[in-house]
Amino acid sequence: MDLDVSDVRQQAATGLIPPEGEIMAALRGAYERALEHHEGQVADYIPALARADHEAFDLVVVDVEGNSYQQQGSGASFTIQSISKAFVYALVCERLGHERALELVGVNNTGLPFNSVIALELNHGHPMNPMVNAGALSTTSLVPGDNPTSQWEFILAGLSGFAGHQLTVDEEVFQSEMATNQRNMAIARLLQSYDRLDGDPDQVVEVYTRQCSVQVTAADLAVMGATLADGGVNPITKQRVVSAEVARDTLAVMAASGLYENSGLWLFDIGLPGKSGVAGGLVTVAPGKGGIGCYGPALDSAGNSVRGQIATAYLSRSLGLNIFASNPRPEGA
Repeated sequence: MDLDVSDVRQQAATGLIPPEGEIMAALRGAYERALEHHEGQVADYIPALARADHEAFDLVVVDVEGNSYQQQGSGASFTIQSISKAFVYALVCERLGHERALELVGVNNTGLPFNSVIALELNHGHPMNPMVNAGALSTTSLVPGDNPTSQWEFILAGLSGFAGHQLTVDEEVFQSEMATNQRNMAIARLLQSYDRLDGDPDQVVEVYTRQCSVQVTAADLAVMGATLADGGVNPITKQRVVSAEVARDTLAVMAASGLYENSGLWLFDIGLPGKSGVAGGLVTVAPGKGGIGCYGPALDSAGNSVRGQIATAYLSRSLGLNIFASNPRPEGA
């Protein structure tokens, strides 16, 4: 999609995040630019999500010091959906380690939609990466615990640790998703046929669906992103959630596959790790600087928030967040 930020001056990604005045000015500019866009469709294949307000939009930045900067229209709660994939992957990596997680789940982009079965078949049952549904189901099945209940408790505690407060599940969305979950059921059984799924497929899908139904706000996503930005330490609670190595690995996978088949375009235009969800959430991480949380339920064809992408692109350019942007070395230096 055209991110419509050609008139925003590109800053180099060096040094710390800019001071408060620059952040607030950039937030206002990003928010106003995003509100100009009305394209995209609310996800309607999950009935409970179809009622979302197409025009809702919230935008929050949290830096690694814990400072919060907001431009919120609705302040709405929404379900985390696929954004949970990144954080559950981090929690599993913390237990399994770098090499074992790589072996079991993989890190490469499929280039296909998030719920593709073809990608799984083409790769002999290997799920490829944890940001698509096959990889996420495999990841959830690897969560430590003796049964689905203890696995779910581990996930909820971990996601709450990233957010800095106790999170809850939207039971209506959970039930709505469970009633329309046939494709994920099929993917789980296909994974099982390739011996790529620990546990009962139906139980794995139920735990995965519950993790996707956790309620968050744009501010929660910004804190969660800032936790990864600060090497796994929550900037609000000051508690370590995952190791710096796990945070690094998670950001690498988010950069490669966080926006599904549009991940290359995202990285080319914005230059930051990010992860989207079909309820309209979008989290973006500027390593060492902070996190950006967005909520805009109108999605593009790949399932990514239209307004979230516009606003994040604006912030990346105006605040010097793009990790690939640099200034030429001065002559004689």
